[in-house]
Amino acid sequence: MQIETDCIVIGSGISGLSLALKLSSFCNVCVLTKKNATDTATNLAQGGIACVMSKDDSFDLHEQDTIRAGDGLCHETIVSLIIRNAPKVINELIELGVAFTKSKKDPTQFDLAKEGGHSKRRILHVEDFTGRAIQKALLKRICASEHISLFEDHIAIDLITEGKIRGKSKGQRCLGAYVLEVKTGEIHTFLAPVTIIATGGAGKVYLYTSNPDVATGDGIAMAYRAGARIANIEFVQFHPTCLYHPDAKNFLISEALRGEGARLINHEGKRFMEDYEPIKKELACRDIVARAIDTELKKSGKECVYLDITHRGKDFIISRFPNIYHACLNFGIDITKEPIPVVPAAHYMCGGIVTDCWAQTDIKGLFAVGECACSGLHGANRLASNSLLEGLVMSNQAYKKIKEIFPSLKSSPIPPVPAWDPGGAVDMDEAVLISYNWDMIRRLMWYYVGIVRNEKRLFLALKKLKPVLEEINDHYWSYILTRDFVELRNLAQVAHLIIKAAFMRKESRGGHYNQDYPQKDDWNWRRDTILIREGL
Repeated sequence: MQIETDCIVIGSGISGLSLALKLSSFCNVCVLTKKNATDTATNLAQGGIACVMSKDDSFDLHEQDTIRAGDGLCHETIVSLIIRNAPKVINELIELGVAFTKSKKDPTQFDLAKEGGHSKRRILHVEDFTGRAIQKALLKRICASEHISLFEDHIAIDLITEGKIRGKSKGQRCLGAYVLEVKTGEIHTFLAPVTIIATGGAGKVYLYTSNPDVATGDGIAMAYRAGARIANIEFVQFHPTCLYHPDAKNFLISEALRGEGARLINHEGKRFMEDYEPIKKELACRDIVARAIDTELKKSGKECVYLDITHRGKDFIISRFPNIYHACLNFGIDITKEPIPVVPAAHYMCGGIVTDCWAQTDIKGLFAVGECACSGLHGANRLASNSLLEGLVMSNQAYKKIKEIFPSLKSSPIPPVPAWDPGGAVDMDEAVLISYNWDMIRRLMWYYVGIVRNEKRLFLALKKLKPVLEEINDHYWSYILTRDFVELRNLAQVAHLIIKAAFMRKESRGGHYNQDYPQKDDWNWRRDTILIREGL
């Protein structure tokens, strides 16, 4: 089936939904999401959104904190753009019905939290389930719009470019995407003058992650295959504190706990962050805290460390962190009486698809917003609670540019696009081929390309991944596609990009730490790492 529309948005998190809502004011939009519309990283976000809201704070301070966390690689014009537009997008969320938590001391003011790397309290939150509140408000408006069609259980396979259709060497223009309808197995052709990738990150490339199961790097992989540049993908941010419990899956213990005084202790009950960062301690940037925990685990041979907030008292803990309190209680952990077992986990991709200040990629008609994009805000290490903010502001930037150029894009006819041809593909009768490779890639990345890296492990990772990539490529043309296989293909592609970029960068900076090059090298490496598909 061929579906033609004005704009295609691939992804249903904060970036995709907020952009779709704005675009619907002047055109028709199809929103594609590969599972349920609420299966997003946005829905899991606990902490909140960073925004200058108090008299003792300033845009300059927020910018300085962001640039300091980014460790020399932030694009300062983008930092300024996003931070200075924060109040505007926050007000838009409030108008949509997002009720940010107010101060108990002064109900006319917001309760602003503080997180690692921030010099002031500036995190707006809805208790400790901010993302869920935002997702709910956006989806309510999306479902009520006459100009937005929501396609759940539809996973994009590949972008359709003009170059691919006409047999040219480069895809100068994006025409849409081939999309698998998961429930029927049909592959549809979605066509539009504008396509927006808002597919989120790729945390599932690692064995341990705070990300939802959908975070398989689909947008990054598709854009790379289409010829877009990918930047800084070696900078994977590992969140220091994921709940460690055999029955817990991807449950994050928000950085806001440390902002409210929670202390990291080892198996002996000793507070250890002062040994690594004596001034900021638990409120150091995430890369520092994650490496500190990793070092403590390797020294002790233990499987976790602990986060202790019991000294803040039961009433405060339950009122400030109701979601975390009840979730931990379900696993038999009363955080008002005992410390929480935690481990670092892959959390956020600081790099991604290269975009300009309007969220435009290298390919005409193709935009990228949110975690899948590399706008230049995060540099080598994202400042806490800047991600939801980036998604909102850059989606607004994309909206303004798309509205400006839409008439010219709309007037340019889309050439005939052939329907998906499965060739002689047959059903895959051994699903173990997918599950084995999936598990192998995630373990390879965790142990060889994790929090601490070295040249030997990176070389071995490239060597071990090569036959897996070849096998996946062979299967791609031999078997009828399923969602699991499409995700595996993308996961392997992104894993390969991360290893290549990490191997290229001969220094340590932000989220990339190489034992063989432990120092920062501004002379040679204060620049973005750029990858582009060969042979285009």
